[in-house]
Amino acid sequence: MNAVELQGPTDWAGFRRSARAMMQAGQPPDRVSWRQRGQPQEALWADVGADGGADAAAAVNPAGLPRITLPAALVALCENLILHHDPGRFDLMYRLLWRTHQNPKLARDPLDADRMQAEAMLRHVRRDMHKMKAFVRFRPVGAPGGDSEPVHVAWFEPQHHIIEATAAFFMRRFAGMRWALLTPMGSARWDGRELQIGPPADRREAPPADAGEALWLTYYAHIFNPARLKVAMMCKEMPKRYWPNLPEARLIEPLTQAATARMQAMIESEGTAPGPAIRSRAPAAPVLLPLQVIAAEAPTTLAALNSAVRRCQACPIGAQATQAVCGSGPLAPRWMLVGEQPGDEEDLRGEPFVGPAGRLLDRALAQLGWDRSRLYVTNAVKHFKYELRGKRRMHKTAAQREADVCAGWLEHEIALVKPRGLIALGATAARALLGWPVAVTQARGTCLRRHDGLPVWIVLHPAALLRLPPNQQAAAFSAWVKDWPAEPA
Repeated sequence: MNAVELQGPTDWAGFRRSARAMMQAGQPPDRVSWRQRGQPQEALWADVGADGGADAAAAVNPAGLPRITLPAALVALCENLILHHDPGRFDLMYRLLWRTHQNPKLARDPLDADRMQAEAMLRHVRRDMHKMKAFVRFRPVGAPGGDSEPVHVAWFEPQHHIIEATAAFFMRRFAGMRWALLTPMGSARWDGRELQIGPPADRREAPPADAGEALWLTYYAHIFNPARLKVAMMCKEMPKRYWPNLPEARLIEPLTQAATARMQAMIESEGTAPGPAIRSRAPAAPVLLPLQVIAAEAPTTLAALNSAVRRCQACPIGAQATQAVCGSGPLAPRWMLVGEQPGDEEDLRGEPFVGPAGRLLDRALAQLGWDRSRLYVTNAVKHFKYELRGKRRMHKTAAQREADVCAGWLEHEIALVKPRGLIALGATAARALLGWPVAVTQARGTCLRRHDGLPVWIVLHPAALLRLPPNQQAAAFSAWVKDWPAEPA
């Protein structure tokens, strides 16, 4: 039997060095024993020297043995597993390393018994670290030497050896504060420059309650909402074993017992009127809908209309977009092109159809022999609606109520531009121009009439072509160009 003595419960460097030596010497798990320095020496280790693991490793690791390579994920698993309090974790870790080295396929076996046990233990460690971050309560004490800056001290009782691994979190979180974290498994101290890991502490070293804690308890009692109390869920997220070290825990039982009566009293009580501070506030300025603005200001030029559009926040899109994107082009054109809404590039530049869909539109116009400068180009919705995915703003179709809000702007724009015909690019534009839903894939290439008699030519929006697989785009583009009216701009 080869015995290895580690320097402490989290001596990862010592375990890794000794495990490598034992594996190089071909020592199976049942021939290796692990213990920590300071543990009682058993008869089993009677033949081990004073240096413990160092002597054992040297005895079984002659020079020239092959290098041991293992999956990085497995090594990382063991590095975190060493934080568990179970004394048998070292045997489990070495057994995992040994068996995986003998049979590399085990690294991809999620149902291996040793692997499942290790991952379950690791989940307990991570949960303990999470609870430590949530349930530590610091109390200020006078600094030694009469320094005016206090030291904030906290007592916590973890289940596992997580003090050093978790102390880095508090070092980052309270970088400008001097603190000490005391536990029965070790301690950590931060002086604003250096983190020091020390020996276990005693509960009596933690400071008593102070005035700040009394204020916290008053706040905690006042924000307690009996109508939202779920005792089982509370105990799951804040297990009772943590309560002795939480100041607010002493209030949980009386607040819980009185919750039913308090909730009934809330139901039976009359509603409270707003206080003087609320009544004295000036009412918020009403948000005018586009038709109300048009009726009030009666813009007679596109410049005046566009100025009103840029101020519009009658729907949520206006508050999120960079700017309103108004139409552009000459008055009294042969065709007025109406799209759905601006895209990302249009929103940033403030011009319609300048992004990928706009470049595809320009390509179609060139093939048709149309001059874009003789067309008026606009959108049914004047702001860019999107959702964030990471750092990208992804297009999101405007809801019908949002398109309805913009309908007033579009109708007044048509009245000022006075086109002889309209081309609806997509379903949103077709519905905004005609007032009823249109199945664009069926009506494409046809001409419909709106209430004022203007012709509305139905074609697909160029973005629909961009969403097709690359091998289908060429044929779709050719078919799309044939849908356009024969009469040029």
